[in-house]
Order: sequence, then structure tokens, then C-alpha cells
Amino acid sequence: MATNQRFFIELSYDGTNYHGWQLQPNAVGVQEVLNKALGTVLRQPIETLGCGRTDTGVHAKQFFAHFDAAGIKLKDDLIRSINAILPADIAVKRIFPVEPTAHARFDATLRSYEYHIHFNKDPFKHNYSWLLRDEPDIELMNDAAKIIMEYTDFSCFSKSNTQTKTNNCKISRAEWVKTDGGILFHISADRFLRNMVRAIVGTLLQVGRHEIEPYQVRPIIQSKNRSKAGVSVPACGLYLTEVLYSIK
Repeated sequence: MATNQRFFIELSYDGTNYHGWQLQPNAVGVQEVLNKALGTVLRQPIETLGCGRTDTGVHAKQFFAHFDAAGIKLKDDLIRSINAILPADIAVKRIFPVEPTAHARFDATLRSYEYHIHFNKDPFKHNYSWLLRDEPDIELMNDAAKIIMEYTDFSCFSKSNTQTKTNNCKISRAEWVKTDGGILFHISADRFLRNMVRAIVGTLLQVGRHEIEPYQVRPIIQSKNRSKAGVSVPACGLYLTEVLYSIK
């Protein structure tokens, strides 16, 4: 009888039609759809474990999961067969063997997100970027973003009642850039809290709209109180763009 081997799977997905990555009892997540497709092609029950969890409507340009399976041969047509079963909004890019102890979530060393905003109505950006009427002050928002990078405890940006042991994260990049017809927020860290990026964007937009000054971000972070920070921006503009591992 063949013994189980651990594999990493890299995929991307459009989160519009899903209630996030996570398997859940009363809604369809990406994980459920992927598990079924893998199980069908590999002819055995498959349970994937993701590198994190994305909220409803959030997209992933790069996402990793791991799973254990027996007797798999990584033939050229394996990924093609899996993608043929998956819906058009989920795509597997590669599958590769890893050590038995390798973990998609705990072994990740860096995660990066983007948040997309545009200023003119565009039907092709609907569900993939957030439409704002007025352009905020990007220089002030970058001043505030630099202040955020000075801290590690981001309780004020975290969804309440989560089961994380710590709210500490090490942010290595937080920067707004201008795009054609919009702006884009880049943020990278070793880990993220639930709802963290959307809450940070909402707070920085308060600065960009001149509702608060950049220096006022300091007491917000120091308060460790979610109600002090800005509202969470819509999920449609958020993308998980990169996950890095030391094992690769």
C-alpha cells in the first residue's frame, strides 16, 4: 500500500463568487471546490490546508495550500486535468512534493497584498477595484503608512474575537502608488490579522481625505482598539499577490 506524501499546490482565484478560502458549513469557499476537484482527479479523499484565509470577495493572484496523498505521479497532464474540472475562476498553477513536515501556513515567511482603487466608473473594474469619487492625498497617506511601519501590535486593525495568540506583525512594506486612473496600495508582512489590510486602507483614506492628520495614526495604533481605526474598505479591491517560503 502506497504511503502518503505531502505536496504543495499553487493556485490563483477570483474571489467574487466565494465566501473566502475557508471551508464552511453554509457557504461555498474556494477550499471546498479545490478539495472536490483534487479528490476526483486523484481518486482519493483530499483535504487541503491553505496558507491563510481570505474574506468573502477577496482575490488571490498567488495562494498556496498543502495536502497529503498516496501514489501520485506528477505527470504533465495532471494540472490540466484538475483545471478542466475546476470552474473558470480558480486555476492551479503547479503541484510539487515537499518534506512531510512542510506547512503552507506556518512556513510562510512573507505575504503581500494589493488594494486597488479607481476614480472613474469602469464596468471592467467592477468587483476587482473600489470606485472612489474623489482622489485622496496620496502623499499624506504615504506619510501615515510610514508611521504604521514603526509598530508591530496591530490590534486596532484586527477583527474582534479572533483566536490568534498574538496581534504582532512585522510590516516590511506599506506604500501607495499611482496607477492609470487610480491608486494602488502595496503592503507586505510576515503575517496578517483578519481584516487587517482593509482596516489599514480605511484608516489611511481618512488621512487622504483630510479627516485626520498623519500623526493621529499613532494614538489609533497605540489604543489597540478597533473602534478607533477607520472602517474596513470593500473586499473587491483586495488581492493576495505573493506568499514566500524559505523551503523553496
